[in-house]
Amino acid sequence: MSSASASSSSSHAPLRVSVLDQTPVPDGIRSAVALRNSIDLARHAEALGFHRYWVAEHHGSPMIAGPSPEVLIAAIASVTARMRVGSGGVMLPHYSALKVAENFSALAGLFPNRIDLGLGRAAGTDPETAFALQRDRRQRSPDDFPKQLDELLGYLYDRLPRDHPFRRLSALLPGSPERPEPWLLGSSHQSAMWAAELGLPYAFADFINPAGAEIAALYRDQFTPSAELAKPRVMVAVSAISADTGEEAERLASSMRMAITLLRAGSSIAIPTVKTALAFLGAHASPQSLPMGRRAVVGDAQSVRRGLEEVAREYGAEEVMVVTITHDHAARLHSYRLIANAFALGQRATVIAPSARATQAA
Repeated sequence: MSSASASSSSSHAPLRVSVLDQTPVPDGIRSAVALRNSIDLARHAEALGFHRYWVAEHHGSPMIAGPSPEVLIAAIASVTARMRVGSGGVMLPHYSALKVAENFSALAGLFPNRIDLGLGRAAGTDPETAFALQRDRRQRSPDDFPKQLDELLGYLYDRLPRDHPFRRLSALLPGSPERPEPWLLGSSHQSAMWAAELGLPYAFADFINPAGAEIAALYRDQFTPSAELAKPRVMVAVSAISADTGEEAERLASSMRMAITLLRAGSSIAIPTVKTALAFLGAHASPQSLPMGRRAVVGDAQSVRRGLEEVAREYGAEEVMVVTITHDHAARLHSYRLIANAFALGQRATVIAPSARATQAA
């Protein structure tokens, strides 16, 4: 399927809109509060009508609190009822394929037809922390992601070869016959080719690599139908911030811009306040052209909707996943509320008031 035909076919159905939560840690706030903020945001996201809610995996970062997506998934699925919940994603090189299969089988058994297993190859951290995550530290783990992925899918779909030494374990997954829906995450040509070869749905991180439209086209062109997926499915994850005015949205985005700019320079910090970020950006000659190398859709609700729709058209995507990072939790909630209203997602339920516990300061 060509990129043009994919865009055309996806335009007949309403664009699905979902949430990618990286569990940002605001400066001056405990990481534990950031985790509770994620639970609070998920409750709001379901009430607002978002389709799915994914949580990320990062390790050893002052910016993001989320090393265990399976733990957050269980907590979020327990306080929601309709929305799909999943990982964006599990960084498979850190783990045994069997352990990931068992964890997500258990989640699928507890929450049938609601669990997604987004899988990634990246470390989600620095090399030193990645090494600390290893059980065996005599040498660094091999780069055998395709083999891990094949074994994991073999457990989930009970299709390990007859002579595989662990074949019997496929029948012993705790959540059977329920299972999660696997997705392959990526931001490169290699991930697109793996997803296409295996017949998996593909989620592309535009917020990391905004030049991914041709990679999504490669995935569609090389897609091989599988028993689980007859046609290619593309979802694109986009950084976005909305506010009542474009000017206020740009102010809020300064926190993300400062954090990402320093991250690219090798320094990871908690998400700074708007005041701190504006002072930092103002010290540069041209703050809007700082070398972020990323795309963010920033503005009032309607301009953000138009921006997200444009990105989805570029990718031929049937779903867009919004990642929003602000220092203020209430501003992040309001941004998602504005986006949901702009897409008319929120007719199914009323908005839940923010919990006092979720927003309390350290």
